[in-house]
Amino acid sequence: MNASAPLDFHFDFISPYGYFASLRIEELAARHGRTVRWHPMLLGVSVMKVMGLKPLLDTPLKGPYTERDVLRYAREHRVPMLRRPSDPVMQPLACARAMAWTAAHQPEQAAGVAHRLYRAYWGEGQDLSSPQSLAPVVGAALAEAAAGDEAARLLRAEVDAALAAGVFGSPTVRVDGEPFWGIDKFEQIDRWLATGGW
Repeated sequence: MNASAPLDFHFDFISPYGYFASLRIEELAARHGRTVRWHPMLLGVSVMKVMGLKPLLDTPLKGPYTERDVLRYAREHRVPMLRRPSDPVMQPLACARAMAWTAAHQPEQAAGVAHRLYRAYWGEGQDLSSPQSLAPVVGAALAEAAAGDEAARLLRAEVDAALAAGVFGSPTVRVDGEPFWGIDKFEQIDRWLATGGW
């Protein structure tokens, strides 16, 4: 293990589990002397296009369970959540492009941008599907950048890199290249970091 290497955190803003994980990843990393690299990904590419699967909530039996599980987690951990998983899903490109641009140009701001976008979407129920809708949340400059060609290229590169690394779901945390998928793996990540892996 490289004890000083950042944890690579892959997430999609439309993922409620990504939202939950975003609230815990920094504390988990700091407990082991690590930092976090924030990587936007797109479930529409990994799950639907590459894996050929339906969205989780559209899957028979699993969809209704997932809604209960998400709301149960939010209640247990007192996570603000005005949006329900069954509400219409936004087009995540604007948020993901804003995140990719921030990660490339202002990585020290990445955590703050991710938290503001996640809070606005899940915590407050805002629709952030257009670059213009981002301005009140992250500022006009970043909203403008998210609408540009460079942000689109940067996001494509992030998505391609995630797929090349085997990332298919949100959240995924890579610890020195070892992937852990799901909020339920955070306790295992904690043990992995504490022991040096197995």
